[in-house]
Amino acid sequence: MLNKLFSFYRPSSAIAETQLNEEERNKYLKRLRWSVFLSATFGYGLYYVCRLCLNVIKNPLVKSGVLTESELGIIGSALFFSYAIGKFVNGFLADRVNIRRFMATGLFISALSCIALGFTTSFVVFTVLWGVNGWAQSMGAPPSVIALTRWYSPQKRGTFYGFWSASHNIGESITFIVISLIVASLGWQWGFWGASIFGMIGVIVIYSFLHEHPEAKGLYLAEHQQVKKDESSVSSQQLQVLKNPYIWILALASSFMYVSRYAINSWGVFFLETGKGYNTVEASSIISVSSVCGILGTISSGFISDSFFKGSRNLPALIFGMLNAASIAVFLYVPKGNLWVDIACMVLFGLSIGVLVCYLGGLMAVDIASKKASGAALGVVGVASYIGAGLQDIISGHLIEKGKYVVGGKVNYNFETVNAFWIGAAVISFLLAALVWNASKKKPAN
Repeated sequence: MLNKLFSFYRPSSAIAETQLNEEERNKYLKRLRWSVFLSATFGYGLYYVCRLCLNVIKNPLVKSGVLTESELGIIGSALFFSYAIGKFVNGFLADRVNIRRFMATGLFISALSCIALGFTTSFVVFTVLWGVNGWAQSMGAPPSVIALTRWYSPQKRGTFYGFWSASHNIGESITFIVISLIVASLGWQWGFWGASIFGMIGVIVIYSFLHEHPEAKGLYLAEHQQVKKDESSVSSQQLQVLKNPYIWILALASSFMYVSRYAINSWGVFFLETGKGYNTVEASSIISVSSVCGILGTISSGFISDSFFKGSRNLPALIFGMLNAASIAVFLYVPKGNLWVDIACMVLFGLSIGVLVCYLGGLMAVDIASKKASGAALGVVGVASYIGAGLQDIISGHLIEKGKYVVGGKVNYNFETVNAFWIGAAVISFLLAALVWNASKKKPAN
């Protein structure tokens, strides 16, 4: 049994070089590259549908008495904590397995978890299944990045990586628009089942179109044939990352940024429904604006720093960090009935978070670290980010429930305390990021 399992996930072997003329070879390579890029992007985007579907179901679950706000916070944190650990472990595994099958398996397990969640009302079962979903979700990003690394040269990889980074916005848009419509029409169970359908579509896309590496298709690229440099110092460079205080400051800054990111992502719909009186579809549509604008922020982040700040990330990180905090504050405190102000806040929030996820979520740490230890730098920042996201869900759920009160038989919420928590996290994030202003000058030699 184990032998069959290992055999299934064994990387594909290289085959004899394809016998094509130069024009045919270039067309074949271009077609395969686009296949890899699009399947990784849309496949990972559909991962996010299975990850975020709970966010548009929270209010119906509370209203129906299935779960409390605190329980939802704990359930949400189960995904973030298992994802944080899984991202580190599965990152190492992904280098050693068949990435097409590995990534498809993760989304398949995630979709199955969503199917099962539609059939339960148990808090314990919800927590366990959502934790399993978190682990499965961590099987998505590493194979995607590895695929882009294998198929694209360093000169083109950054551009395609930037566009791939916007895949989560695709998933968010589908969730906040399509899944919310399904929930409003058919009930909360179909929120999970609808997400699972999108997940299964993603499994088919990934398994059909995500190719492992050029050599498995008979293509031997010149940039891949260079002799590998000695890697004996990789461990020492990774150790330097762990000793570098700037990396840890950035990890902490990213952690607080993820608190503000997932505060709106996880609780924004609930806030608009219970705090401003929007219905589920209206609230989800407003939050979806941030997802759409986040695409623009993410794909333009590298261009912004390279074109306007001479490659420096520090000043734009500070500017967009302040913009993030300001947009959240206005969104939370503007009185109900100001639809266009709420939408404008989500436009600014989406743009700023899109940029910050790129900068604080990894790029600034990679700029500081040695090239041989960029993976370690990303790992440190990634673990800290999702621990922050997990703690946010627990704390937010508890504070929201504490602020619940009943007037004339109607349930109301006082969001003052949780608002201060969310805005404070955004402010602390950009203040911490400002502490690494001169870090690049101390970058170790590669």
